[in-house]
Amino acid sequence: MEDKGIPSEQIYQMLRKYKEKDLTHRSGRILGSMCTCPHPVGVKAYSMFLESNLGDPGLFPGTKALEDEVIIMLGEILGKKDAYGHIITGGTEANLMAMRAARNSSGIKDPEIIVPKSAHFSFKKAAEMLKLDLKMADLDQEYKMDISSVEDLISNKTVAVVGVAGTTELGKIDPISDLSRICLENDIYLHVDAAFGGYSIPFLKDIGYDLPKFDFTLPGVSSITIDPHKMGLAPIPTGGILFRERKYLEAMAIETPYLTEDLQSTVVGTRTGAATAATWALLKHMGREGYAEVSKKCMEITSILAEGVEKAGFELITNPELNIVAFHSSEIPVEKLAQKLEDKGWAVSLASYPRAIRIIVMPHLKVEHIEAFLVDLESIK
Repeated sequence: MEDKGIPSEQIYQMLRKYKEKDLTHRSGRILGSMCTCPHPVGVKAYSMFLESNLGDPGLFPGTKALEDEVIIMLGEILGKKDAYGHIITGGTEANLMAMRAARNSSGIKDPEIIVPKSAHFSFKKAAEMLKLDLKMADLDQEYKMDISSVEDLISNKTVAVVGVAGTTELGKIDPISDLSRICLENDIYLHVDAAFGGYSIPFLKDIGYDLPKFDFTLPGVSSITIDPHKMGLAPIPTGGILFRERKYLEAMAIETPYLTEDLQSTVVGTRTGAATAATWALLKHMGREGYAEVSKKCMEITSILAEGVEKAGFELITNPELNIVAFHSSEIPVEKLAQKLEDKGWAVSLASYPRAIRIIVMPHLKVEHIEAFLVDLESIK
C-alpha cells in the first residue's frame, strides 16, 4: 500500500491495463460460460443501489419492497405467485440454502441427499458443509436422472432429492414430474436446480417449445434455484432461491439481535440490494415477451451450431434440449481438441460425463461468432 494516495485518473489507467488482460463476453470468444453481458438496464439499476444492504432491511425498506416484488414475479414464472425466498449471490448459495432447509426441517440424524451424477458441484460443497451423505443417482441414455436409481437410493435417512432443469454440462431437464411423485409418496423434500433453465424453459414453453414441467406446478417441488445472472441478463453475482412454504426459511432462521430484523435465513449476512434492483428492473423491462425472444434467439443459434458441428465431421453427444451443444471427435482426444480451439482464441470448456467440448449459446453469442467458430473448427483435423 502506498504512503501517499495515487490520483484517480492514474488509478483508472492502471485498472485498464488489468482489464485488457480479461476476455469479454461481447467479443463472442467466450463459449463455455453460463454468464453473459449484463443488460444496460440492469447495470444502471445495480449502480443506483450500491449502498443498500438487504442483510439489514429495516434501513432499506424500498430495496426490501423490491425484493418482495421480485420474489412474486419469479414465483409467477415458476408456477407459484405466493412463493418465498431471496435474491442472493448465485446458484451455489441457493443450493446450499435448499439443502440446509431440507436438513433442518427433517429432524433426521445422519441425513442423506440424492443428486444426479450430472448435478452441479455446489452440492458437494453443501454435503461437506452441512454434513450430508451425498448419494449419486445414475443417468439414463439421454443423460437425465434415472428414476429407478433414485428409488434404489431412497432410505429412511433421505432428507432431499435434487433434480436439475438445465444441467450444467449438457443442458438436460431431469424427469421432475416423476421425482415429484416419488417425493410426495415418500414425504421427501424435492429441490430443483434451475439455475440455468429457470429463465428460459418457461419462456420457451410460452412460444411453443415442447419442454417438460419442472416448477411449482408440480406439487412435490419444495424449492427452486434460479439465476438472474445467467439467462436473466442481470449483473454478476445475482442468484435466486424460492421455497414453496415459509416454514423452510424459518427452519434456517438465525437470531440477529443487533440488526433491524430479528431473524435471518440467508447464508451471507451483508447482502447487496443492487442485485435485487437489477433483477426487478429487468423483469419489468423485458417482460415475458422479451425473455422469450432472447431464449428463442439462443435456441436458433444453438441449432445452427449443432448442425455445423456435424457438418464439420464431429459427433454430437446428444441433441440439444436447451442452449448447450456438446461434441467430440472420434479421432482427436477432447483435451487436444480444446487446446487447438484455445490456440485459435476460443474459450471453450470440457464436459466431464461424457468427456466432450461444451459450448453454451448465451445471449452474447451472435450468428457471426458461431460462423467464425465453425470455420476454425472445420480447419482442425
